[in-house]
Amino acid sequence: QGAMFRCSARCCEDGSASMQEVQRCIERCHAPLAQAQAIVTAELEHFQDRLSRCSLQCRDQAKDALDSGGSEPKVRGLLDSCLASCGEQHLRLVPAMARKMRDGLAAIQ
Repeated sequence: QGAMFRCSARCCEDGSASMQEVQRCIERCHAPLAQAQAIVTAELEHFQDRLSRCSLQCRDQAKDALDSGGSEPKVRGLLDSCLASCGEQHLRLVPAMARKMRDGLAAIQ
């Protein structure tokens, strides 16, 4: 962030630059931050979407089991173990997600 602020400050040092030129210069300074935020946001949204789909599938399975006459305690147990499995599967994805974020951020610099 310090580099971004120094870059922005340099944009304002040219007394002959128009306001538009200064604005464009500052936008160029902030572009890497915007790119970094987009990379992190996209990865987190993808992860959240996958986790959400997994939990929806668990709920569908539980509903099907109830509709087929399964007892409520048994179905609740199935749902709980399915949701726990979703959590475990997705925890295993975190290191790869973090690596993709790191690689994406490193490419910006």
